[in-house]
Amino acid sequence: MRKIQLANVSQLFDYDDIIDVRSPAEFADDHIPGAISAPVLNNEQRARVGTLYTQVSPFEAQRLGAALIARNIAAHLETLFHERPREWKPLIYCWRGGQRSGAMAHIFAQVGWRVGRLEGGYKTYRRHVIDELDALPSRFEFRVVCGATGSGKSRLLHALQAQGAQVLDMEELAQHRGSLLGNLPDQSQPAQKMFETRLWDDLRRFDAELPVFVEAESRKIGLVAIPTNLLERIRQAECIAIEAAMPARVKLLMEDYAHFLKDADLLKRTLAPLLELHGHKVIEQWHELALRGEWPALVEDLLSRHYDPAYLRSTANNFPHLQAARQLQLTALDEAGLLIAAQTLMA
Repeated sequence: MRKIQLANVSQLFDYDDIIDVRSPAEFADDHIPGAISAPVLNNEQRARVGTLYTQVSPFEAQRLGAALIARNIAAHLETLFHERPREWKPLIYCWRGGQRSGAMAHIFAQVGWRVGRLEGGYKTYRRHVIDELDALPSRFEFRVVCGATGSGKSRLLHALQAQGAQVLDMEELAQHRGSLLGNLPDQSQPAQKMFETRLWDDLRRFDAELPVFVEAESRKIGLVAIPTNLLERIRQAECIAIEAAMPARVKLLMEDYAHFLKDADLLKRTLAPLLELHGHKVIEQWHELALRGEWPALVEDLLSRHYDPAYLRSTANNFPHLQAARQLQLTALDEAGLLIAAQTLMA
């Protein structure tokens, strides 16, 4: 039998695979990037063992848990891992680096694989992510892309990334466009922990000698919040301001929010929180434009009445270097125009 190696968080990516043996619910909440979910207890089994532990006895719970864990590990050996070679080197972790990861690591070592077990488990990893999100932002010089709603900020980030620039696309990581209408169709946002893991995973890969381009954001992107140190560092950074023509902005928003064009009732429900701010008359005007399918007029009015004033207030308060921002005048927000803008910024 091979000896089980105890690994620390600095060795996470020294292994061929990372295996998360926690329950599917724990895995969905957050996990180490790239980890394979191979639960030794599923959600129902974990609850069943926990109930037995508190209501009957620890011994009975451990006996049941051992039987369930043995069966589940056997199933994983016959399915997920049945083609792994002799020299495969997996790292296994559970919640605290205890019984669940220990059981699988023991059996894998018996097979003959060079298995490692993460010391302290997910809890240690999570503490590492929190500490790193406190420390990493100060190492980078950020370049903040500012601009009113629909001015192509996210598209410019994609163009910069395609040209080889370092980009932290927080809206992509949050699976949300960062506004009242920002929910993505058929996609739910990650949990806060998962969002922070994604931020850390991007930041840890960046070269501190090169700038990191990022979009100006509010503290919250939908339901998730940007960590304080990262947000403060971004808000003190150099700004790039996009000035885009209104027709181009309307066209872009109609493309990006096409799902609303197919469902006027969905738009009506989504706009409901603006009632207190704009009153019944304005809200009803927007509803009527949506029902008649007058989308360009509706988008322009939403921008003029709501989004542009909100943007001006927010950026003026939160980005002190905006007045000295480098200006990008864009008459079109198509791929060719954004490519030229990205090349200009990188030059």
